[in-house]
Parts: sequence; structure tokens; C-alpha cells
Amino acid sequence: MRLIISMLVAVAVSCSIGITSLAADEGKKPPITTASPFKPVLGEKGMVVSQEKYASMAGRDVLKAGGNAVDAAVATGFALAVTHPQAGNIGGGGFMLVYLAAEKRTIALDYREMAPAAAHKDLFLDADGNVDSQRALFSAMSSGVPGTVMGLLEAHSRYGRLSRAEVMAPAIRLAAEGFPMTWALHDALIRYEDRMKADAASSHYFYKADGSLYQPGELFVQKDLATTLKRIARKGANGFYKGTTADHLVAAMQAGGGIITHADLAAYRVRERTPVSGTYDEYQVVSMPPPSSGGIHIIQMLNILEDYDLKEMGHNSADYIHLLAESMKRAYADRSKFLGDPDFIDVPVDVLTSKSYAAALRGSINTGKATASADILPGAAMPKESRDTTHFSVMDSEGNAVSNTYTVNLIFGSGKSVAGAGFLLNNEMDDFSSKPGVPNVFGLVGGAANAIEAGKRPLSSMTPTLVLKDGIPVIASGSPGGSTIITATFQTVLNILEFDMNPAEATAMPRIHHQWLPDNLFFEPGISIDTIRLLKARGQPISGKPFWSGNHTLGKTQTIVRRPDGLFAGAADPRGPGSYAAAY
Repeated sequence: MRLIISMLVAVAVSCSIGITSLAADEGKKPPITTASPFKPVLGEKGMVVSQEKYASMAGRDVLKAGGNAVDAAVATGFALAVTHPQAGNIGGGGFMLVYLAAEKRTIALDYREMAPAAAHKDLFLDADGNVDSQRALFSAMSSGVPGTVMGLLEAHSRYGRLSRAEVMAPAIRLAAEGFPMTWALHDALIRYEDRMKADAASSHYFYKADGSLYQPGELFVQKDLATTLKRIARKGANGFYKGTTADHLVAAMQAGGGIITHADLAAYRVRERTPVSGTYDEYQVVSMPPPSSGGIHIIQMLNILEDYDLKEMGHNSADYIHLLAESMKRAYADRSKFLGDPDFIDVPVDVLTSKSYAAALRGSINTGKATASADILPGAAMPKESRDTTHFSVMDSEGNAVSNTYTVNLIFGSGKSVAGAGFLLNNEMDDFSSKPGVPNVFGLVGGAANAIEAGKRPLSSMTPTLVLKDGIPVIASGSPGGSTIITATFQTVLNILEFDMNPAEATAMPRIHHQWLPDNLFFEPGISIDTIRLLKARGQPISGKPFWSGNHTLGKTQTIVRRPDGLFAGAADPRGPGSYAAAY
């Protein structure tokens, strides 16, 4: 336990679970907390948990004003575009799960970005047929058609209660009147200064006129973004996909060599999809379907592990971690071959999430020895017939729940902003497989199923998840973290269901990650040295630091649990500076 707490002290800079006030002075450097990270925030009428405190409070205020969980989620989503532009956005896309208590059903809204009409499979290949990573990640061509604005607005118009003006008011106020520069945003602007200043619009929006940084506590105002948000509040989706904002976006594309046109923006549509669903003991696990790979693989891994006595093994023991790693390898191998946009390919969802397929995969696991990734073939046992991102979770007193993950891909996306409109562009086109077998920026390998194609949505690891018991949502969770999103969410949920942890405990525990290729088992500080030695003895290839990451953390989950006594327990991940659980 002392080792775990030491790990959390090291990563929980500027964020302490259980903050109850916004009175803290952003101008003072937050101390490394020594408070216990194992106590969740409790609420009686509702809860909003996100990666940024002003956004969480915006959602909570909407709940207080009489809004439901969807109203609060939309307010939080737009607010994050202002206060957490590292990943919060109106220029990206994502997925939203909504549980409607009155109808007793869960809806999956897919507002993932779409490839422009001019996109094609060789878009990012150079003259020698190799992937040009610079063009795939940091050019105007790397942007897919944004879906966030239409996704949030459609969720609100279908299932919200308050007016559009009411739910967007907090974001507009934060942009127009400003907010104290946070330490998390300040730090990100230091670390990615070269990328941001390489673009004139981004340099103008995020740095002072002389090029210097806004210091923590200084008022940070975004007037062009406020104008864009006001336009959306007045005109709805037409305030973004048509008219002035669309003109600014297309002008940015033309100036930078991008390929998004007015026709692409006008053609964008949100898709409502059927959630993937599975069971784990007496619980129903509901998650996002393709083009997310996460929902399928969380259910797939839970199915594999369901027949083992995990509690008897002990949390994060060598036996337990070995089984986690072996289940992860098999799921990510299947991801490489079978997952993509279901509007373009036939994804075998029923087979991948079936108990029988899981039993076949379980049979291939040697509990005493690691299986080399090279020996795991995607779908080998299938029947023949058939990094930076952000997440927020919301629950209300009426039984509604929202789990939402959205992104611009890398932190600050491509680093390019839309001049005159005040928002950053995504670089989600890199989430396609630019060339079969060549890994993307997160090391994920894909094939033809996820090839670039006009109008297609790229495969994603985003995994907004709900867990129900007796038909009522009891857990809402999800995470940012690129390819670690799936495994971070998976372990948090498993910690609650299998080891009876409260959400703060489940969030705080050290995590591991394996994604099939590269054949490495990554782990956070806090895993016992003896456990690591035992895993090495079984042949698990241990690596402490993900090769794409600048730190040792794996994901940043934002989780709410509805307790049997009716209270809400929320936990914002201390791995994320500024993460905040706002109770009502």
C-alpha cells in the first residue's frame, strides 16, 4: 500500500481527488498532495467528472439549473473546448453513450471525424511508397471533417431539457470573459511550444503578442472562439458547418494544403449505432461499437477472464497481471484485422463478443508462460461462419447517464488553428492505416479494414463505457490515452466489479498495458518488484515506459459509481493535472 501511495504522490501533481471549491489560486504552484487518493467525491443529486475543473463545474451548474445528464454533458463538452484545448474540442470528434432512464435503453452516438471526399488510400505515401508521418500528423491534410459540434448538438436536441443557449452559456462565458490560466494548460503550452508556434493562428491564440506564455493565474481570453460558440448557440449546426465558421475552416484548408471543402462540411452526419453489450457475472457491460474498437475488446477481455478466480489470485499479483496481459494480446491482435468503420466493412461483432469465442481464446492461454505476440494470429480461433483524448462521465438523479470520449488525436491535434474562428484542427486522419502493417503514432498496426477511403470514419480506441445492474447504470467510465484507453478503462471497471473497490481506489491502482505489437508489457510505478521478476520468469517482455509516451502513466479515467444507498461517488484520475469531480 505504501508503494502505491508513493506512486500516486509522484503522478498526482496539481490534482487531488475530492476538491470541492474553485477558490484555489491558479497562480500558486499546486503542491504534491499527501492526502489519501482513495476517497471518492460524494453527491446526492448528480455528478460530473472530467479532466478539467472549470468544465466539470460547468456541467454541475447545468444540473443545478434543472438540466439532465445530457444537458450537463453537452455543457461540459463545449466548456472543455475552451479550458482544455489539449483535447477538448469543437474541431475533432468522438463517441457518446447515453442511458435514457425513462426509456430504459442505451444509445450510442458516433460523431467521429470523416475522411474528406478527396481522401484516398495513398494520401500519406511518398514517392517511394512509404508513409510520410509529418504529412499524416502535422499538415492541414491530416484533418478529418470535424464531428464534435454536430454530435453534441444532436445529443442535446434529442435528449436534453434546457435550451441550447443555456447549455452553451458556460463555455461562451469562459471564452469571452476568460478564466485563470491553469497549470495543466500552461505546462502543455510549454512542452508543445515549437509545434504551436509553427502555426501563426495557434501562436496568436495561445501565446501573448510578444510570444511569451500566459502564466498560471493570468486571465486567458479567447474572443474568436467565443464568437464561434455564440454563432453555434444561435444557429445550431449551421453555425459551424455552414456560413462564416465554415468559410474560415475552408480558408484554413486552402491556405495550408488541406482537402476539407464546404461540401464535406455540409455532408457530415452523426450516426446512431447499436451499443455492444456483454455480461460479467450479474452485471451488463455496455460500450461503444465500431468504429470504436474499445467496446468489443473490453467485452472480449472480460469474457476471457470471467472463468478465472481473479479475486483469489490477488489484485496485481503475477498470476493476475499475466492473465490480463494474455487477454490484451489476443484482443489487440483481432483489432488489427477485423475492426474498422461498419459503414464500409462487415465487422464480426457478435463473434468477437461471444462467450464461445472467448472460451477458445482462453484455451490458448498458458497460465505459466507468456505467449509471444508472433504466435498470436488475429481471429485464429474464430468460427468460420461468422494519446491525446479526453473523457467525461455524468449521472443525474433521474437515472440518466452519459459516458463521452472525444479528441483531436495528438495533444493540440495538428497544432494548427482556424484563423478567425479560434479553434484547433484535428489530425485524426493518422488513425487510418496509411499502409497495411505500418504502425500509427501509437504503435497500433492496422490492415485493409481501416484503410483511408472518402467518407469513412477512422478506427478508434475511444471506449466510453456504462455498467448496468438490474437495468440501472451503476458505473460510467472512460479514459484518454491513445491505445491505452481500452486497457485503462478495462482495469478500472474490473477493479470495481471484481475487487469491490470504490471508484477512487479503482482509479488509483497501478495499471499495465499490452497491445500485441510491439510485444512489450508496460506497467506503471507501484507494481511490486517481486511481481515483475515473476512475470519475467514467465516470459513476459517487461517495459516500464510506453515508447510513445513522455511519462509512465497509462490513461486517465474519469469514473462515477451509483452506490446502493443512492449516492453518487465520483473519481477524477490523479494522473491528470486539473482533473475534477463536481458533485451536486
